[in-house]
Amino acid sequence: MSVRVPAKVNLQLGVGPIRDDGYHDLVNVFHAVSLFDEVTVERAPGLEVRVQASPYSRVRVDGVPVDEDNLAVRAALLVAARLGVEPDVAIRIRKAIPVAGGMAGGSADAAAALVACARLWDDREQPVLTRDDLMDLGAELGSDVPFAVLGGTAVGLGRGERLTPALTRGTFHWVFATADGGLSTPAVYAECDRIRAERGEAAAPPRVSEELMTALATGDAKALGAALTNDLQPAALALRPSLRRVLDAGLEFGAAGALVSGSGPTCAFLAETGEDAADLAEALDGTGFAEQVLRADGPVPGAATR
Repeated sequence: MSVRVPAKVNLQLGVGPIRDDGYHDLVNVFHAVSLFDEVTVERAPGLEVRVQASPYSRVRVDGVPVDEDNLAVRAALLVAARLGVEPDVAIRIRKAIPVAGGMAGGSADAAAALVACARLWDDREQPVLTRDDLMDLGAELGSDVPFAVLGGTAVGLGRGERLTPALTRGTFHWVFATADGGLSTPAVYAECDRIRAERGEAAAPPRVSEELMTALATGDAKALGAALTNDLQPAALALRPSLRRVLDAGLEFGAAGALVSGSGPTCAFLAETGEDAADLAEALDGTGFAEQVLRADGPVPGAATR
């Protein structure tokens, strides 16, 4: 059973105050894009995991865990427990989504494993686990996992797991510049809190951007580019100052909008047309500032069997 699952870019990431459970209140406008990991599961005598880069990808997978620190493994265990079966499964993960790049690659693999294992073990005509059930299970694994199951474009509230699909017209064209090495999501949030405390800024409850939602609903790439925001970007730039020159270069080359994707360090650029995206990717690649330059379109569906 094979499942293909997309990366995400955060069109708006509004970070509010810290909650009692240690998470921040978020407004997270997710957008699924056409960079895909593939997770394949097969029945096996025990639980085993193999991770490799997709044939067309230069993603580095050396540091990806193959034990219960891997979210896909935890997803398989969660489905097995829910269905009352032994977690005897071989999991193969083929990655094209940057690792620790702010594009939810680990969460995407977890979502794919949820869907794949549910189909493998729950093969009745009326499956016990619905897509909504899998999204609920995903919320137990991480804030980004439910969206990777859902896909498309959606507004996430709470810590990002409470999702409402967003009206989106047309296709948006993206260019992503990856960096050498990742950024720790907890470290970026901690740096965000530190910067705010240093400046004496109180974190206000975030609100969904009306300008962003209008741009999505009308398919206006230029307006969407102007409305892109990420409250974690100052923290990511403080931890990785070299990202600023990447963002500046993309804007100089004509991007309609630019921001650090999620907690970084991948930089995302929105182009007005597919041709503009091709030109932008070529120009960025020529700077040598990025480890890899990738093109993708969005929105695309969430985790789905092949």
